[in-house]
Amino acid sequence: MKFLTWPAIAGLLAALLILDRWVLPVTPGGNPRQEPISYAQAVHTATPSVVNIYTAKLVNPRRSSLLENRYFRRFSPPESQRQRIERSLGSGVIMTRQGHILTNNHVISGADAIQVLLQDGRSASAVVVGTDSATDLAVLRIDLPDLQPIEQGNSNTARVGDVVLAIGNPLGFGHSVTQGIVSALGRYGLQLNTYEDYIQTDATIHPGNSGGALIDTRGRLLGINTLIYTAASQSQNTATGIGISLAIPVNLAIFVMQDLIDYGEVIRGWLGVSVEPIGAAQTNGTRQQALAVVAVADNSPAQKAGIQLGDIITHIDGEPVQDGRLTMHRIAMLRPGDTVAITVRRNLQSFELRAVVGILRQSVSAPLPGEN
Repeated sequence: MKFLTWPAIAGLLAALLILDRWVLPVTPGGNPRQEPISYAQAVHTATPSVVNIYTAKLVNPRRSSLLENRYFRRFSPPESQRQRIERSLGSGVIMTRQGHILTNNHVISGADAIQVLLQDGRSASAVVVGTDSATDLAVLRIDLPDLQPIEQGNSNTARVGDVVLAIGNPLGFGHSVTQGIVSALGRYGLQLNTYEDYIQTDATIHPGNSGGALIDTRGRLLGINTLIYTAASQSQNTATGIGISLAIPVNLAIFVMQDLIDYGEVIRGWLGVSVEPIGAAQTNGTRQQALAVVAVADNSPAQKAGIQLGDIITHIDGEPVQDGRLTMHRIAMLRPGDTVAITVRRNLQSFELRAVVGILRQSVSAPLPGEN
């Protein structure tokens, strides 16, 4: 037995050494050496760039019919004494070292005073650089030194299932962080804004989060948190849709911000064509999305390029069209004077036209979905 015992003991000791050294690495405290999953570094990186926004607005109360009577008007307080201050709150994101802050237009709309509170405790009055109701975005500016702009991500590379974090000022609690995933991309059809291309996430947001940051796990900005979607249940008259939060993609937000800083308004491209989505058969038997031209504006870039009523648009700059909304959004983000190649099918023939993008005038009504 002694010839069998020593090899067995030696083998057992070797096995324990292997388990301890390579299979079950532990720290002196007994925890695995691998760090637990945490987003603390991403939050630490992005939080100094997220601000709380407080607004105040003078509101005149609705005039009572009694005040129209001269007798009662003698005893009523002056107009200035009847005014009240309406306060609101929201969030914003520092985008430049010069103090430019992105937020939602509805956060500061109609405000008479805007105060910005930074994560480090400093505060400053903000001025409005510009607003864009078509995307519900606004740019503010504050004058403070040593500002930390957020690192910008790329919303075009976001994927459904990516982990995201929402940072903002929910219900006035101050800087708070919630976590979720990207639930969907390209959400539209809510008819809240002219240009809708939302990132949907289940990261919880509340009133006060509007204008705050949606970041990735490296602390880079992916979107501007905008709203919570709820729908009234017809059977119980209760709000449904918990966990459906929407954010404006950072690529669109930066485009709008830069125009507001440079020009005071957003300069959008325009073709002057209205389209409707259809399914077009390809040569291999599969079906590809296409757009049927249902209207062409007089003297528009589309008309000058030769686009006609009834044409079928299949490609823009060599890329297959997806739907009218996305295609027109893409045209809107082009610069006036840019040339765009448009592949159309007419009378069973396919050919390419070139249009010089015009400018969408702010004085005219905003385009409908599928119109540009």
